[in-house]
Amino acid sequence: MLKRWMKVLSLLAVLSLFATACGDSDSSSSDSGSSSASASASSDDEPAAEEDAGEAESSEEEAATEETTPPPQPKHGGTMVIATTQVGANVNHGVNSGIGIAQPSSKIFASLTHLDSNWEPQPYLAESWEVSDDSLTVTFNLVEGATFHDGAPITSADVKFSIEVIQANHPFTGMWGPLESIDTPDDLTVVLHLANPHPALWIATSDVMMPIMPKHIMDDGTPINEMKGHPNNVAGAIGSGPFRLTEYENTRKIVLERYEDFFIPDRPYLDSIIYVIVPDEDATMLGLESGEYDSAGYASVINAEKVRNNSDLVAIPDLLGGVGSLNHLQFNMANSIMSDLRVRQAIAYTIDRDYVINTLHQGQTMELLGGIHPSSPFYNENVERYDVDLDKARSLLYDAGYKDGLDLRINYIPGPNEQQRNVAEYIALALDEVGINVEVMQSADLPSWAGIFFGGPDAWHMTMNAYFNWGDPVIGVQRAYVCANIKPGVFVNNSAYCNEKVDELLYAAAAEPDVAKRKALYDEFQEITAIELPFYGINALPIFGANQLYVRDQPDGAWGPLSGFENVWLDK
Repeated sequence: MLKRWMKVLSLLAVLSLFATACGDSDSSSSDSGSSSASASASSDDEPAAEEDAGEAESSEEEAATEETTPPPQPKHGGTMVIATTQVGANVNHGVNSGIGIAQPSSKIFASLTHLDSNWEPQPYLAESWEVSDDSLTVTFNLVEGATFHDGAPITSADVKFSIEVIQANHPFTGMWGPLESIDTPDDLTVVLHLANPHPALWIATSDVMMPIMPKHIMDDGTPINEMKGHPNNVAGAIGSGPFRLTEYENTRKIVLERYEDFFIPDRPYLDSIIYVIVPDEDATMLGLESGEYDSAGYASVINAEKVRNNSDLVAIPDLLGGVGSLNHLQFNMANSIMSDLRVRQAIAYTIDRDYVINTLHQGQTMELLGGIHPSSPFYNENVERYDVDLDKARSLLYDAGYKDGLDLRINYIPGPNEQQRNVAEYIALALDEVGINVEVMQSADLPSWAGIFFGGPDAWHMTMNAYFNWGDPVIGVQRAYVCANIKPGVFVNNSAYCNEKVDELLYAAAAEPDVAKRKALYDEFQEITAIELPFYGINALPIFGANQLYVRDQPDGAWGPLSGFENVWLDK
């Protein structure tokens, strides 16, 4: 059955590549024609040379005209419609994680800093800052006159409160790990005192990672560690960013409108932003092609090829490069079956990672062997690979007491079928070869899928998941492996994996300023976890994007569209 299924998928992949090649043939012919014409003209006699001279003069005149034509200037107005497949639990990325939350959160709430494309901090709510020589004291000076959407001033007390909320609620426990205390000597000054230099400090203070929340609204008696349920995270939320939340239906539509008193003069340019939740990625593509949507993100390599060949759209090959998105199989080690390393290893020896990448993904994704993104300087490729060995898999299952087979379930995070559902279905069929019967469990949306993490040890066995690195392992990797982060929640240590040596390595790396020493610590961490398998790495998850031609000045910083959008405008 598995071989027949593989042949069908392989045939589909070949047909898709053939179609792509056919689409490319027009442009290839055009390029070849231009080259031939050039060669022919250069071999002609003097009349052709005179024609070339005339063409050169014409080109010079056109260039001169272009030089005198001023570039288009930003203008106010318009509604930007963004299609997304992602559904978030709320609009405050300070208490939860996920792209569906991050997209509106970064517009509704401002942060202390922006991050540029080189991961360097740029002024935002903090107009300047000073760092002590030992890097243990950081002083931020806030913009004067900034207000929340209800007109209340944004002060240092709000910044302090926001950091405390993030510390108590966010799954990224390493993000503020080194913080010892916060001083607020006046309304516009925030002083952070750190126990050790923080290698990810500027990530923690930036854009989507640090929404500044209104203390006068949220500090209403709600316990600090229960802020996930605060009403200011959903409809009617009062924020600090360039756009106000005016309509919220998290599975259908989110509407943001320009905040007229935003602290950056003359910003934002857009009148409004509408996020339309479109569960089907192919429907998103149709909406982009028809002009219904101005912008969208997607993970399908087939759809990425379509956009690259569409001259009416602007392709963004690496929309969220900064997040370091991963695609892997996660095991529930709190479950009595999956807690047995032999079972997890048997599963790993059965999966053909190369088949997933080269056939299901048409060779367009990168191999993933651990919890750190392959593009990271901290990635270690010299770890246990679990190359396919069905006999070894059967032997491990026999030793574990499952000589007569085993029944398991595999869930998958809702997303592009070729990255999630198709891989889950392939894994189910592959495991059938070694006597493991797997039921593929479908969830309607992200919140439905996330419910498995609140159902106890028997609610799930394994799931396709997509943790992100979020720029630095101390932010996005540590939270998925340390013992202290085993708790009900989403994108925490849902594997219930606990190894004191791994904790020691991760905490040491989080406090180590020397890059080479950090690399050595993270290398050892990856070697251990590749063997112990809380996750089985499959591929780096690509996230592509596309805009209509008239969308201007999309953020080009580390977080891309997960930032304020105050400078985005529509040239139409």
